[in-house]
Amino acid sequence: MSDNNPQWNPRESKCPMQRDDFDEMRNKCPVAKSDSSKWWVFKHSDIEEILEDPETFSSDVSSHLSVPNTMDPPEHTAYRELIDHYFSEEVLSSFPDDFRAISEKLVNSAVANDCTEAMGDLGLPYAARTQCAFLGWPTDLAETLVTWTLENQQAARDQDRDRLAKLAGEFESLVQSVIEQQRNSGQKPPTLTQSLIREKIDGHRLSLEELTSIFRNWTVGEVGSLAASIGIILYYLAECPHIVDHLRQADSAEMEDVLDEILRMHGPLVANRRKATRETTIRGTTIEPGDTIYINWVSANRDEEVFGDPDTFDPDGNAENNLLYGKGIHVCPGAPLARMELRIFFKELLEQVTAIELPSKQDIEYAKYPASGFARLLVCLQ
Repeated sequence: MSDNNPQWNPRESKCPMQRDDFDEMRNKCPVAKSDSSKWWVFKHSDIEEILEDPETFSSDVSSHLSVPNTMDPPEHTAYRELIDHYFSEEVLSSFPDDFRAISEKLVNSAVANDCTEAMGDLGLPYAARTQCAFLGWPTDLAETLVTWTLENQQAARDQDRDRLAKLAGEFESLVQSVIEQQRNSGQKPPTLTQSLIREKIDGHRLSLEELTSIFRNWTVGEVGSLAASIGIILYYLAECPHIVDHLRQADSAEMEDVLDEILRMHGPLVANRRKATRETTIRGTTIEPGDTIYINWVSANRDEEVFGDPDTFDPDGNAENNLLYGKGIHVCPGAPLARMELRIFFKELLEQVTAIELPSKQDIEYAKYPASGFARLLVCLQ
């Protein structure tokens, strides 16, 4: 098919909810050309093959450093080992009380009102404040992170490269400022930021570029996906109140499984990229060396060949194939943190709330690519 006649353009959604478009493409055109040398892949089995073959499908897809997201082995291995430590059970055990206090304050405020805007009043502030607590950053930076995230999402939607470059520079300046403050701090025990500043790879301290990349992944990436997750789960619980009772009776592990299953049905992250290192084929479609492949996570997790009816709630039956946090060498290192943040937030919410309702479908604005979930979601917490 000619480059002038793309089979798929994610920015031209025909449905209010993007996932409906993804469902259609998965069944109609599971490998679709979106632009010159760019392909979208929608099927679960194809995406699993891509994730498990980093030699053919490289993560080195950007001109900008992203540690370790855009790295391939063997370079990826050392950085990934360093980063995994910060999401270990030992490290994460220090934060539940902080996250609980943040949740309690936000939920208290939301319950005091008749209705609340889930994204602006709950999802985004919770995600930003917990990330500041995790990294040991000043709490007043949370609002800055929210503003930056929203502006970056808008620039990405507009494909405004100049604005994206300016925002990247602003974030690097922010990180540099935090690093300088924390480098000279004698705080004990040290914050995660102070610990990361002192880390070495091959005997050398991490560079400012490397630190900026890591902090960008840990803050902005996490803020966007965690906030989207909260909106998606709130919407689902309002639509399926019997699941609320299920969650109330669940222990911590079961609660995390239930939240994972809700997010399987409507994922918070649309896509990641890979680059073909050699000629290969996906479902009979020839992919040339250097072509970009977009992995559609939302579609993969709704594949009827794997999950049957994708909207059937089945945490136990679907857990093994759920790609919510990816698979392979690039499986999300922050998954334990995200699961803990979501579990603590919804446990606190359900301790204060007896019912979650949507006052009007007119008060719902779905997020547009490249974001997922909701841009605006009005909910009543009773």
